[in-house]
Amino acid sequence: MKMDNRIIDEQQPPAFAGLGGRADSLLDKLPTPCYVIDEKRLRENGEILAGVQERTGCKILLAQKAFSNYDVYPLLAKYVAGTEASGLYEARLGKEEMPDKECHVFCAAYTEKEFEEVLLWADHIVFNSPGQLKKYGQRAKAQGKSIGLRINPEYSTQEGHDIYDPCAPGSRLGTTRVQWDEQMTEEMIGWLDGLHFHTLCEQDSESLEVTWEAFEKKFGEFLPGMKWLNMGGGHHITRKDYDIERLEHCVCSAAEKYDLQIYLEPGEAVALNAGYLVSEVLDVLQNGTYQLAILDMSAACHTPDVIEMPYRPPLMGADEKDKKTFSYRLGGPTCLAGDIIGDYSFDEKLYEGRRLIFGDMAIYSMCKNNTFNGMALPDIYLLKENGDIHMLASFDYSDFKKRLGSMALIR
Repeated sequence: MKMDNRIIDEQQPPAFAGLGGRADSLLDKLPTPCYVIDEKRLRENGEILAGVQERTGCKILLAQKAFSNYDVYPLLAKYVAGTEASGLYEARLGKEEMPDKECHVFCAAYTEKEFEEVLLWADHIVFNSPGQLKKYGQRAKAQGKSIGLRINPEYSTQEGHDIYDPCAPGSRLGTTRVQWDEQMTEEMIGWLDGLHFHTLCEQDSESLEVTWEAFEKKFGEFLPGMKWLNMGGGHHITRKDYDIERLEHCVCSAAEKYDLQIYLEPGEAVALNAGYLVSEVLDVLQNGTYQLAILDMSAACHTPDVIEMPYRPPLMGADEKDKKTFSYRLGGPTCLAGDIIGDYSFDEKLYEGRRLIFGDMAIYSMCKNNTFNGMALPDIYLLKENGDIHMLASFDYSDFKKRLGSMALIR
């Protein structure tokens, strides 16, 4: 492929830092669209997290809802204490693929059937409400599980992302103090080994600090006698400008004051900036003042958080609209009018066959993608530290079809 097809700048945003010459392989060799997991970045993130654990005594869990590519669990197991699951299948995956590590699970509500299976896989089980705790708590204790209750401290630090705010009015996530006072009995409180709160989303440690203060004010009286406190996820610990010192002070203060084992369960921080989505331009057209480029990847199918969050993913060699000479609105090939990735500008005109590398595509992409419109799922590759590329998964028509029906006859 010609050199002018490469979009590598000397100065790249954090999503591409350290990629360097390894980008040649992504642009030249791989079929598109495809995901690429960066082993080097995973290790670097892991080392940061391991440092936090060593200095504070806290335990960090991989929140699989953000990143669950189990082929790299042997690498991540060197740096985390275990996995956090949001349901039965994630709990099973965590225990199967990190068998010697802790497996925690939280679900807004368990069904009778799945709870029996959850008991087979999870070490720690967190309930969302006093009702769920009353229904399943004794059974979990009888199986030797460490159990907890999720708390809603009713202190929101979100700005502009209500869909990710567990403290929003009317939230279904976590137990408020009013609910606690009305429904929790002394016996039920005695079942608890720990409490859990999760309120953050891609935030710095200042948000954790003020949330902890709000939590302690409402529920601190119940912490003496507890064994652990889970401060949830949403901590962008591996982001370059994250205030790790403030995080560690908050963790150590809580642990020492109440003699608690502190857990953190980030997902994004584990795989932040550790993945790419390689795509190719299929067509270039113009509508009024808009220059448009249609890619072979879809925001709706392959990066659904682009629409759901929403956000504009980093793109190697590109900048914001009008910052460079040629501006384009990039979109996918589906029939959804809103299948828009974002507005970007480039030093050169885009053309059919031009390859593009989107960054920070390890988190909330592969675990959330879909086959809307019959779109194929992108293959998944691992970019090794030495530059080698290994295929982890490949998908075809059967993956689309088998989700929608079967030839089985139910009698």
